[in-house]
Order: sequence, then C-alpha cells, then structure tokens
Amino acid sequence: MSGVNEIRSTFLDYFARAGHEVVPSSSLVPRNDPTLMFTNAGMVQFKNVFTGVEKRAYDRAATAQKCVRAGGKHNDLDNVGYTARHHTFFEMLGNFSFGDYFKPQAIELAWTLITKEFGLSKDRLLVTVYADDDEAAGLWRKIAGFSDDRIIRIGTSDNFWQMGDTGPCGPCSEIFIDQGPGLQGGPPGSPDEDGDRFLEFWNLVFMQYEQVEPGNRLALPRPSIDTGMGLERMAAILQGVTSNYDTDLFRALIDAVSHAVGRPPEPATRASYRVIADHLRASSFLVADGVLPGNEGRGYVLRRIMRRAMRHLELLGSREPVMFRLVPTLVREMGQAYPELGRAEGLIAETLRLEETRFRRTLERGLAILDAETRDLAQGQNLSGETAFTLYDTYGFPLDLTQDALKARGIGVDTEAFGAAMERQRKAARAAWTGSGEAATETVWYGLKERTGATEFLGYETESAEGIVTALLRDGAEVEAIEAGQTGLVLVNQTPFYAESGGQVGDTGTLAASGLKARVTATEKKLGDLFVHHVTVDEGRLAVNQAVELAVTGERRAAIRANHSATHLLHEALRQVLGDHVAQKGSLVSAERLRFDFSHPKPLDEAEIRAVEDIANAVLLQNTPVVTKLMAQDEAVASGARALFGEKYGDEVRVVSMGPPGENGKAFSVELCGGTHAARTGEIGQVSVVAESAVGAGVRRIEALTAGAARRYRAEEAKTLAQIAGLLKSATADVPDRLAALIEDRRRLERELTDARKKLAMGGAGSGGDEIAELGGVKLLARVVEGVEMRDLKSLADEGKNRIGSGIVALVGVAPDGKAGLVVGVTADLTDRFDAVALVRAGAGHLGGKGGGGRRDMAQAGGPEGAGAQAALDAIRATVAG
Repeated sequence: MSGVNEIRSTFLDYFARAGHEVVPSSSLVPRNDPTLMFTNAGMVQFKNVFTGVEKRAYDRAATAQKCVRAGGKHNDLDNVGYTARHHTFFEMLGNFSFGDYFKPQAIELAWTLITKEFGLSKDRLLVTVYADDDEAAGLWRKIAGFSDDRIIRIGTSDNFWQMGDTGPCGPCSEIFIDQGPGLQGGPPGSPDEDGDRFLEFWNLVFMQYEQVEPGNRLALPRPSIDTGMGLERMAAILQGVTSNYDTDLFRALIDAVSHAVGRPPEPATRASYRVIADHLRASSFLVADGVLPGNEGRGYVLRRIMRRAMRHLELLGSREPVMFRLVPTLVREMGQAYPELGRAEGLIAETLRLEETRFRRTLERGLAILDAETRDLAQGQNLSGETAFTLYDTYGFPLDLTQDALKARGIGVDTEAFGAAMERQRKAARAAWTGSGEAATETVWYGLKERTGATEFLGYETESAEGIVTALLRDGAEVEAIEAGQTGLVLVNQTPFYAESGGQVGDTGTLAASGLKARVTATEKKLGDLFVHHVTVDEGRLAVNQAVELAVTGERRAAIRANHSATHLLHEALRQVLGDHVAQKGSLVSAERLRFDFSHPKPLDEAEIRAVEDIANAVLLQNTPVVTKLMAQDEAVASGARALFGEKYGDEVRVVSMGPPGENGKAFSVELCGGTHAARTGEIGQVSVVAESAVGAGVRRIEALTAGAARRYRAEEAKTLAQIAGLLKSATADVPDRLAALIEDRRRLERELTDARKKLAMGGAGSGGDEIAELGGVKLLARVVEGVEMRDLKSLADEGKNRIGSGIVALVGVAPDGKAGLVVGVTADLTDRFDAVALVRAGAGHLGGKGGGGRRDMAQAGGPEGAGAQAALDAIRATVAG
C-alpha cells in the first residue's frame, strides 16, 4: 500500500470508520475567504465552521483537499523543480473536529494511522509540541511511548497557529520522520534543522483559544482540531524515496513528458521535467475549477504557471505545443479521485494548446532581446531592472520568467529597479486619471453604511414602494437637499429598484412626493448592500428624511427579466450541446439585449448555434412557472443548483428553477441567482442568437435578443432578404445561388477589364506602338502608362521583356490622384551589365520618391509627383546610355 491513490483512499476510509464525514475537496477558488487567491490548506472550506458562523450536519470531517500555492503570500512558484518537495499544486489530507474530540483522540487517531495503517516504524518518528503545551507532550509519552528526547518543544510561531491577528488559534504538534543518516540535516529546533534528513509530514493544530486582541487570549468553549498531512510527502515516505518527484504519480507524468519531447531526463535537465509535471497539475486543476489564463488576478497566476512550464519545454528542445498532449496521462492518474478533471479534459487540453501557441511567439521575441542585453554579462552580475520591465511591459515577458531564463547562467535581475519602473508606471497612470469627484465619493460610503445600515430590497415582489431618504450626495459630498434642475445620489431605507450586479443592469424609474418629481436614471450597489439611486430632480426639492414613492419603469424591468431568464436557458442549452465544461464567465443583461460569456475552446458553428436556440425555445414555449426558492447555500449546491459567475452568496441564497423536470427530476435549469426573472418561461417570447465571438483564451461570447426585440430583428432580416430578392428578380430561396453567380460574374469582368487595360496601356499586343530605342546596342522600352493599377506594373514589365527579347523595360504608372509608380525590368542576359535597382533609383527622385528596391532583374519605386514621369524615364535613358 504505497501508491498515491491508495494512500489517499486509505486515509479517508480510516477516518470514515472513525465517524468522520468524508467531505469532497472544495474548489481551488475559495468561496468563503476573499483574502485568499487560491485554496491553500484543507481548513479553508471549514473556516466559517470553526468561527461559528456556519453550522454543518456533522462535527467531525476528513478531506483530501486540492491546494495551490503560487500567488499572494503563499507562493512556492520559484522553488518548484529545484527542491525535493515544493509544489504549486498539492493535496492536503486532513481530519477535523468542530468542538467534538480534542487532543487525546486527535493524537491517538494520528498515531494509529501512521504506525498501523501506514506501517511506519516508531523508531524513525519524533514530534514537536509548542513549548508550554505540557498536555500534548504528556499525551505523546502516553500514547506513542516516546521518551522526552523524541518530543521536541518549540517556542516559536512554527508551533503555534493563528487564523489571523484575531480569531481562533492554538498550539501545534508536528510529526517528523528520520529519513536516515545519508541525508544532511538535524532534528527540528537544531541549528541545521533545514536539511532533508528529518521530514515533517503531518501537522496537528489544537484550536483551543480565541485571540480577542494582541496579548489577550480566551479559552474556546468548544476546542477543535485541524490537521494537515501532505499526500505527496507521505507517498515519498511509503515508497522509500527522498523526493516527491520520484513517487509513482510524478514518475508517470515525467515519463509522459519524456515521451512527448523525445528524450529522457538527465541530471542537467531534471528540474525542467519536474517543473512541467508539477505545473501541468496546477494548470489543469485550475482550468477545471473555472480559472482561465488572463492578465490579472487568478488568471495571471495561471498564465505564469503555464508559461513557466512552457519555457522549460522549450529548454528541452520542444518547438511545438506539448502540454496539451500530457492531459490524458494526468486524467488517467488523478481523474478517479477528482472527476472534474475528466469532465473538463477537452477544455483543459484546448486551453493549454492555445496558450502555448501564443507563448511561443512571446518567447521568441523576449529571448532574442534577453540574449542581446545579457551577452556581455558575467556570472553574478544583474540584468538592469529597466530592461526587465521593458520585457514585461512591452513584450509580455513576466519577471519570474526572465529570472528563470537567466538562472542557469548565474545572472540575476535588479528587482529593485524593476519595482521602481513599475511604480513609475503606476504613478503615471494615476496622474492621467481625472475622476476626482468620483474618487472622493467612494470614501463616503463606509461612513454612510455604518450610520444608515443596509438598504432593504423589495423588488422581487413589487415594482413600487415607499421609502425614507436616509442620505443625499452631490459631487462626492453629503448634502441636505437636491434642488430642481440638479442631479445627485440618493439612499433610501428600502427600495424596489434592482441595483446593477451579477451582469444585470440597474433599474430606472421615478421618485415622487407631494410637489416633487424626480427621475431615477440608474441604480448601483456599494459595499454589497447599499443601493444608490442616481436621480435628476425635475420639480420641487428632495430632502433628507423625506418620505418618497419609488416606482420602477415596468416595461423596461419586464424586458430585463425576460433577458435574464433567457441567459439561464441558454446556459443549460449550451451545456447540453457543447458539454459539461461550459460555465458562465460573465454576462450583460439589459432591456435591449443579453450577452453571455462562457468557457469553450473554439467557435460555435452554425449547427451548434441553431441547436442551442432550438433547445432554449422549446423549453420556453412550454410556459412553465419560474420558481424561486430561498435555501441554505450548502443545501442549494447539494441539490445541483449552479452558481453564476460574478455573484456573491451568503448563507441564504435564491435558487431559480425554470423549465420542465428531466429524467433526474430536476427542472431544466436550476441556478443560484440574485437577479429578477420572468414569472413564466413564456414571457421570454423567443430567443434569437444574433452574434457569436471570442472574448479571450477559452472564452466565447454569444449575444441574443428576446421577445419583441427578437421578433423585430427577425422581421428586419426577412424584410432585407425580400428586398435583395426583389433586386435580383429571384425567389428568396434562390438568393444565395443568384448572389454567388453575380459575384463570380463580377470577378470575371474585373479580370477581363484588367487585361484590357494592360493591353491598352502597352499599345495592344503587336501593335508596334512601343517606344523602343537602342542605346549603345541595348534595347530600351520606356513608357508612361495610365489607367493601370500600380500592382500590375510588374506584370506589364514582364510582358515588355518578353516582347523585346533582350533589353530593358522602364514603365511609369500615374494614378488618378497624381501619385506615380516606377518599375524597371532587365532581361537575364543583361543583368551582369545593368542593375534594375540602380536604374529605378535614377528615376525615383524625379517622382519625389526616395530610393527603391528589388533585384537586379526587377525593381520598383514610387513617389507623390506623377508630373515628373517623363523626367524619370529620361533619367533612366541617360543612365543606360552611360
């Protein structure tokens, strides 16, 4: 029992037998911690459970949690590939107790697992405890039989865990294994503890205090347990290797890389194979969890990971995209434990292929500049920060990629100067921004929210309501009143106006009272739950504490509702037509139209678009009710509801269902959504997709119309088609064939016209109109031609060369706008005596041109002064005559 998959299942089965709920890994994009870029530990999904904000149906759990550390404060990217245990993606095995068992059972469970289930020898194990945690030390003596020299007390933060400056905290106990005297390093707490001999593989956190303020801790009423065991480390221990990259999983991935690049790993290239294998895992799992390469945030970190791997593929000699070919091996190795890999396999592979294709163009430019700038640098010197910034800013070459490319040569980068250049750019961008009024306004909302509280939204049930004005703002400052003719921002205690969020635009309407008439032109949301109304006062005076009537523009709201409901139908229809990898990546829901962005690696063809349309329209025509339920978030997700991009969800969520139930008993579409929707699907009228395009790598966009807008669009299409048919004097069904024939006729006529113009310009074939002179025994055909496209001059010169057999042809074409083109051709027997480039340059100056270019047998030039055409030919005659 030493394979990675077997170790994982053994761990989970062991804790399941011990009464733990085996909870699936959460997404790599944290749902409940906005301070984290990625899920980086097993406890992240339980954070709210530990703090008491969230309640679950179980009080002990076990997980195999996928984690990424490649951005923010938890960033191992630079070390990956060069050490035995650093990874961007890794799996954390953990068991958790939420106020149930504590230290005695946590230590006993851990000891039984590692010595009996995993079979580790007690003689190779030792533990650390926090310096004053006598209880934990005593339990290790009792349960494991350790002597005091095997229980090492550590008084630093390494053995005391805190969630933050305040909140739950407690001492830790780490479990180490002695990997043998063949490796360097001493036990934890010793001067040489950083060596590889003593390896920490499991950390038990005893969460027993609450830090209420610095220096003040209170005992928690229900102490808890949070543990984390690195699966990759445990696999290395059980497989008897000292590097995670020598375990069965990484051997399979590295073998796949070796096969793809056509060469086996060698000591000099070992790091590259490790980087590629590690980054393949991180990239694939991030894409499967909805992250796509981008230029900021999570997308930028993913792009850095991908491009670092692709750079190492280039170092191994790869000149074509390779990473996408490795995905099947990863799915085979890890897809059973993480089925989302299999579901997204196509999207992962296509995203990697497209990104690597783009990156190779970036790499070629960047490496050429890097080579030129570092040619004279010796080992130990630094590339200038300004050059590194230019590579980043102009050529898209990230700093870490520049550092990685120079590492093998022992050359560094002046990162301070790089940072200074970056800051200069930021300051310039800030200086260029002139939104002073808006910037001042943004600082006001925090104080207003604290004073007035959140706005209560009534718009799901009604389009009109009464409210009390709680605050007014003009030009970023609070005011007591807004007078007639003025505009401003209004907060009320409750409102039927939907505030722009989740892709849906904000409502418009009216705000009124006795003697007051005002228009609401937009509604937006601040700080999550402050609804801000943009108003223009037409009559009267709007004042703080005034009671007002608020009314939403009903027709506009109905159109928005129809479009929003249509996005849900389209989302599910796209999944049915294209596959389960489709996920919403952005949307715009307005009264006029809807726009829907979704993950998909390639354009939709006409048949796919029509299929999506047909499915959505078939569902809406059944005119089933649109059902909205309030549910606990976990319950909603467990029921199969899909979460929409851009929404933030609380403990209680709205679940919107529409369409008839399928074989699984679920409605056609079930999604978490905070927007407003049609009451029945029939209110959507119809769905017409009017455009499909690319947004970015792996993201497509469709635009659609509904109801009256869709009918008007199709009616205009039909009208236009009828007009075309009338002009063509054909039936509408014959329009495509008739147009194709006309286009072909036009092309034929254009070809014939071009040929006629050429013959006319040259005086007609065999007409004798050529102006041919002999200069020193050399024939020269020199002519000014008109009515000929400049692009045809070279072919005319070839004709002239054929006509005279041996000699020189010089033609000047004058365009209607007075510009001129000059072509000189020299027959092959004369190119050793005459150079067409030299001859064309002799004439170009008379046309107002500079120089010219080509070959000895054919050259061309141009200029703005067609009036000098004859002078140009005379200059060429003089040059030929010598």
